Amino acid sequence: MADRSSAEHQLWLRSFHQPAPGAPRLLCLPHAGGSASFYFPVSKALAPAVDVLAVQYPGRQDRRLEPPADSVQELAQGVFRALDEREDTPLALFGHSMGAMVGFELARLLEAAGRPPAVFFVSGRRGPSVERVENVHLGGDARLIEEVAKLDGTDAALLQDEEMLDLILPALRADYRVVETYRRTPGPRPSCPFVVLTGDADPRVTPEEARAWGQETDGPFELHVYPGAHFYLVEQQQAVLDRIGTTLRRLAPGAGAVA
Repeated sequence: MADRSSAEHQLWLRSFHQPAPGAPRLLCLPHAGGSASFYFPVSKALAPAVDVLAVQYPGRQDRRLEPPADSVQELAQGVFRALDEREDTPLALFGHSMGAMVGFELARLLEAAGRPPAVFFVSGRRGPSVERVENVHLGGDARLIEEVAKLDGTDAALLQDEEMLDLILPALRADYRVVETYRRTPGPRPSCPFVVLTGDADPRVTPEEARAWGQETDGPFELHVYPGAHFYLVEQQQAVLDRIGTTLRRLAPGAGAVA
């Protein structure tokens, strides 16, 4: 079992910097089309005080030969199996966009296992109770590329490179499929605090839709709105890092619970 757990850990999780002993863990879950390397700057900024772990979904970068997942729940299950059960270091979750949905399902799995996360940072995604009919994944490549360009989170030159597009489009389409077909199923609500972050000009989520996350937790709830669109967290990197750092410092031994 230990060998299997270690193999799952290496398959799903990436660590970029050495943390200090006992540092709280921050598990970062990427957006649709994203990869673990998106969170390298977060790891660099927060190390060694925070042990930043970034999730690598199947179907991209060093996992590009693997078939992509079919659902948000499948992704959450994969990450859940990869996590160890260390109880001496708090585990916080950070999920942006699709990563917020995977993080939510992961938080529910951790809750059911009796080891809820210390805090869940939700970024750039409306609450699961707010449903929309979306079908970008059913359109052609041009429609998919147009949608990605609209969100302004991918280098424009990359979207003009046919060779690169051939590599990234299958995983991107699969991600859009799991996002657009996701529906919240009955189950336990996480007991951890939810710290929700969003951009004030995000075309995919309004501040009120982000506030709907408050219905999904039995713990404290915070909403923080920043200037910017869907990838506000790139433009507002320092402000977001400050929010994460301030919250995680409350998790340090002797600091008390997150409020």
